[in-house]
Amino acid sequence: MDGRTGTSLPLAPRANPGRRHLPLAPQARDVDREWRPVYAVWELTLACDLACRHCGSRAGRARPDELSTAECLDLVRQMAELGVREVTLIGGEAYLRDDWVQIVGAIRQAGMECTTTTGGRGMTPARAQAAAAAGLQAASVSIDGREATHDRLRGVAGAYRSALQAAANLRAAGLKLSVNTQINRLSMAELPDVLETIIGLSAYAWQIQLTVAMGRAADAPDVLLQPADLLTLFPLLARLKTRCDEAGVMLWPGNNIGYFGPYESHLRAAIPPFHSASCGAGCTTMGIEADGAIKGCPSLQSEPWTGGNIRDASLQDIWERSAPLRYNRDRTVDDLWGYCRTCYYADTCRAGCTWTAFSLFGKPGNNPLCHHRALEFQRQGKRERLVQVERAPGTPFDNGRFEIVVEDVPA
Repeated sequence: MDGRTGTSLPLAPRANPGRRHLPLAPQARDVDREWRPVYAVWELTLACDLACRHCGSRAGRARPDELSTAECLDLVRQMAELGVREVTLIGGEAYLRDDWVQIVGAIRQAGMECTTTTGGRGMTPARAQAAAAAGLQAASVSIDGREATHDRLRGVAGAYRSALQAAANLRAAGLKLSVNTQINRLSMAELPDVLETIIGLSAYAWQIQLTVAMGRAADAPDVLLQPADLLTLFPLLARLKTRCDEAGVMLWPGNNIGYFGPYESHLRAAIPPFHSASCGAGCTTMGIEADGAIKGCPSLQSEPWTGGNIRDASLQDIWERSAPLRYNRDRTVDDLWGYCRTCYYADTCRAGCTWTAFSLFGKPGNNPLCHHRALEFQRQGKRERLVQVERAPGTPFDNGRFEIVVEDVPA
């Protein structure tokens, strides 16, 4: 059961074959040549050995048409030629591909940095050592709360202890270790404990991200943060940032931690330009699906955000000539709607994270999960509340639909 009354869905649904033969513009523009994907996140496989309740891709089974080793190696070449500087390998679980170490080696030989993100269930000493020998430079292990909360969110008993063991295995292999954490109503109160665990692991960095209403996360809307929850979250994050500084851990707020509240410069003190900016999907970042689909961000829905497939066109042509990847290069204030259209920061922020807004409403341009916005409503004695009005269908990278209710703050 997927947790929704009267509905039974496979925990890991089969993905459809990748979208193919998508249209490209006749030619690239100057602006398309100016932007380059310095950072790429590559889903090597959709196969996974966990069943995370927040997983936007509903990972579990490999895609039916994942790239061959030869196709992956050619893609590495094209990324290097396009100007990619760092590649993060994800899944599913990247290590469930038999050739993942070979791909790591190819990325490094092409002159790019290579990292990975893992749930850690199968990150054995042998896997960690093989990856390090191939040139992997760093790995991020997911820790989402204390043991009971982590295991509940990750869908497998023992996942927490496996993550801690994976961290130890990666450190023993000589790899730089970081931790990433999903923030939702289950994990938020436990963030101080997570940070102390991170410090104990000698991790150098901590990436935090709000859980987004996509995939399995859309099946449990009560677990997702409400806009008013940010009024509690951000003062907590500010205190945790100070603790990070004391312990020598770099806090790395993700692209949907924001925006422009009183703690902005403190939280992003280590990340130029030291405040939130507009979404970088298709501008400085690129996402790659295991079947060769190219997106501006790895988190974005496959449809309508796939710009092309590497089996049909070169990576450069897809990057420069596909409409979905051009979206943020062309976005203006006139593309915003709702509160974001009227906001003081509209032209700088442009509704922030495209993925977060699209997952809520089926269109970008209005993002209620914003600290500045929550504060502005609080000053009026109001708050916004997200209500799910349409459930997600249960397919990889899917989303339901929410509506915003504006109401008085309860006494």
